[in-house]
Amino acid sequence: METELWQYLKTATKPIVLYGMGNGADKIINVLNENGIMFQGVFASDGFVRDKLFHGHKISSYSQLKAKFGDMIVLLCFGSSLPDVIENILKIASEQELYAPEVAVIGGGLFDYSFLKENAESLRFVYNRLADDASRRTFENILKYKLSGKIGYLLDCQVDEAEPYSSFLKLSNERFLDLGAYNGDTVLSFTKNCPNYDSILAVEPDKKTFKKLLSNTEGIKNLTVINACISDKCETVSFKMLGGRNSVLGDGKDQIKAVTVDSLGFNPTYIKMDVEGEEVAAIKGGSQTILNCKPKMLISAYHRTDDFITIPKAVFDIRNDYKLYIRHFKYLPAWDTNFYFI
Repeated sequence: METELWQYLKTATKPIVLYGMGNGADKIINVLNENGIMFQGVFASDGFVRDKLFHGHKISSYSQLKAKFGDMIVLLCFGSSLPDVIENILKIASEQELYAPEVAVIGGGLFDYSFLKENAESLRFVYNRLADDASRRTFENILKYKLSGKIGYLLDCQVDEAEPYSSFLKLSNERFLDLGAYNGDTVLSFTKNCPNYDSILAVEPDKKTFKKLLSNTEGIKNLTVINACISDKCETVSFKMLGGRNSVLGDGKDQIKAVTVDSLGFNPTYIKMDVEGEEVAAIKGGSQTILNCKPKMLISAYHRTDDFITIPKAVFDIRNDYKLYIRHFKYLPAWDTNFYFI
């Protein structure tokens, strides 16, 4: 059984340093502080080193901290899928102990042994519903990663984004509902993999990103775009617009229309949900659509600590006849991990 990362760090003798700044680092520092774990430095990638302080530490380069400490424990504090960034992370990991602590993108809670023990029955239920060996291996690896922070588990189960299309996600003449359409990247990916589609409805809440969605998808046939967020009820809600994937419901100065899947009047055959932690609400707001149409669904499963439990439960509570798959794409940490309901 894997050692829980936070418990290991309590007894570590090597200096602990952080790689990266921003929101992810803030969350990791909070957990370190709660556990009485000290860190002794912060470094950024070359080109991002600035003459300023972060949580009382001067921003350094990796080479500077390597020269100062020698052997270190490096905690990765950001996410990326960019090949050059991944290459640099792996280079550092070849020289140092490197971990990518699992902290919730949205909400709180830790995926630790206490959480695992409390939810063992629910996790076992989901595991037993997985439809193929690749899904079971991915599920196991990601649970081990969440506990240990070891990126090797993610590298071992990652697949190319084309793999689901050739393996089990057979698309043809689809009515595609893209929830959290971002800048149009998933619309463009869909049209590439399903050129003979019927129609597309893309929903994106962030106003700046919505403009990019319009621009990037201009000229795509049978496409409708809506500037709204998806929820379990139709209402006006506060929304924090950050011009990117970190935009979230609540605590924002902006007001935006929230709609449900059922209210859209669209009968999809394929739904993609990546709605920044509101996946369960989106599922509940689409219960009649899911019940009546049984669309194929790709649902992101990396925003909240309990996503591996609550998302399958929400779907199976509506229809219990789906086959369930899970895949992790090339991303560190465990972002871009998705459930597929077929």
